[in-house]
Amino acid sequence: MQFFQLTIACLLLSPALPQDLPTGEEPREEVGVLVHAEGIQDGYTLIAPLRSRETFLIDSQGRMVHAWGSELAPSGPVYLRENGNLVRPGRHEDNKRFRGGGIGGRLQEFDWDGVMLWDYLMVDDGSTQHHDLALMPNGNIMTINWTHKTAEEAIAAGRDPEVVLEKGLWSLSLLEIRPEYPDGGEVAWEWHAWDHLIQDFDDSLASFGSIPDHPERIDINGDFRDRLPMTEAERKKMEEIERQMAALGYAGGADDDEDEDEEPSQRFERGKQSDWLHTNSVCHHEELDLLVLSTPHMNEVWVIDRSTSKAEAKGGRGGRWGKGGDLLYRWGNPRNYGAGTDADRALWYQHDPTWIDTEGGGLNILMYNNGRGRPEGDFSTVIELVLPFDRKTGFEREPGKPFGPLEPAWSWGAEGLLFSPFISGSQRLSNGNTLICEGAPGRLIEVTSAGEVVWEFKNDVIGELAPTSDIAPPVQGGAMFRATRIEANHPAIEGRELEPF
Repeated sequence: MQFFQLTIACLLLSPALPQDLPTGEEPREEVGVLVHAEGIQDGYTLIAPLRSRETFLIDSQGRMVHAWGSELAPSGPVYLRENGNLVRPGRHEDNKRFRGGGIGGRLQEFDWDGVMLWDYLMVDDGSTQHHDLALMPNGNIMTINWTHKTAEEAIAAGRDPEVVLEKGLWSLSLLEIRPEYPDGGEVAWEWHAWDHLIQDFDDSLASFGSIPDHPERIDINGDFRDRLPMTEAERKKMEEIERQMAALGYAGGADDDEDEDEEPSQRFERGKQSDWLHTNSVCHHEELDLLVLSTPHMNEVWVIDRSTSKAEAKGGRGGRWGKGGDLLYRWGNPRNYGAGTDADRALWYQHDPTWIDTEGGGLNILMYNNGRGRPEGDFSTVIELVLPFDRKTGFEREPGKPFGPLEPAWSWGAEGLLFSPFISGSQRLSNGNTLICEGAPGRLIEVTSAGEVVWEFKNDVIGELAPTSDIAPPVQGGAMFRATRIEANHPAIEGRELEPF
C-alpha cells in the first residue's frame, strides 16, 4: 500500500502559534483557512459542527455565507437537496434504550430560508435512527436504524450466550422513508441484517452453516470470534475515545452508559456489546441501485441490492442481481467469512464509503479508513478501491478467496499526517481532487490526485451545546461528522448570491 506524505505536511500539522497571547494563557492552534492554493474545486462546503444546533455553508476563504438553525444537535452528516432544502438528522434526547455515538431519532427538512418543512420522529422502545442517511432519487430518505433484539432472540439466532448481555443486541435495519409533510412518513422499503445471518456455533439452529461457503451471509459471532482478549492498553485507549466523544456531545441516549449486567472488568470486552455492527454510513448508487454500508465493528464495507421488493429483501433470491437481500460484496476483513486471518485485515473502524464511476464503466469506492488499532500505529488514510465488478453480471470472486482488490488503487495519509479515531469522511470532487474531513479535530483538507494539499481549513465553531459527560476533556476544535463540497454548478446554489456574514 502506498501512502502519500508531502514535505508540506510537517508545516500543516505545526502551524505558527499566535505570539500575542496574554501571560499564562495556553497557545491556541490556528483556525480558519491555513492553505489556499491554485487548483481547488470551486464551490462551498457544508458543515454541521457536532456541538452546534446550526448548519453552515462556507466559502473557500472559510467565511460563512449561509446558515440553517435547529433545536437539535446533528446525529450525522447533513444533505442539501437540489431544490435548496436541507435534510438533517438530529439527536432526539428522550431515548430510553439506545445510547452511543451517532444516535439520532429525528429527521428534519428545512427550506433554503430555514423554515422547517418536516419533523419526523424515528425512535421508540424497539428501534431508533442513527448516524447517516441517503437521499434517494425518488425523494425518499434511506435511514440506518438500530433494531432491538432480546437476549433470547440473540441466542436463538446463534449468538454465543457467553457474550450476550441481558439487554440483548441492537441489530441493523435500513428503512426507506417516504416523507409525509409536516411530520409523518411511510416505510417504502426495508432491509434487515437479521434476515441474513449465519453461524457455526450451534448446529441445532436453522441458521447453522459453513461460514466459508456462504460469504453472502453475516456471521452473528463475527464481530468477536477468534480475537484475543482486550489488553489493558487497548481498554485505556477505548476509555479515552469515549471521553473524547463525550466532550463533543456525541454520546447521547439512555442515561446509563454502563451495562447493569456487565462487570467493570468486561468494559469494552470483544463481543460483550449490544451494538455489534455500529453501521455508520449508507450511500446509494442510482444507476445500479446498489447500497454500500460501513460496519466498523466488523471492519468491513458491504454492498446490497436496493432493487429488491420488500419480500425479496428478506431472502436470497430476486432483484436486479438475483441474490435478494444477501450481501453482494464485502471488503476489509476476510476473516469474517473464513477467507483470511487478522493479518489480511485492511480496514480499521472505517467511515463513509462512497461510489465513484470511472471511465469505461468501472466502479470504485472511496472511504475514510480511520486506522484505530492499526498494528503499525494509529493513523488514518483515505483509500480508493477498484471493485471486481461487471455491469452485466455483478461482483466477481474466485471461490474460497477474499473479494478483491488486494490493495487500494490510491491512498492518502500516513502516521503523523492524518488521524481521527472516529467519525470523518471523504468526497471525490469533479476535478479529481479529494475533500477529506478529519472529523474529531475539525479539519478539512483538499488534496489532488498526486497528493498535493491545495486547501486546508480548521473549523473554530465548537458550538453551544454541553458535553454529554462532566468528566469530558476540554475541546479546542469544532468537530464534524463529515463535510460536503457543494460545487458551483449544484442546482441548489446556482443563481443565488451568497455573501459572507
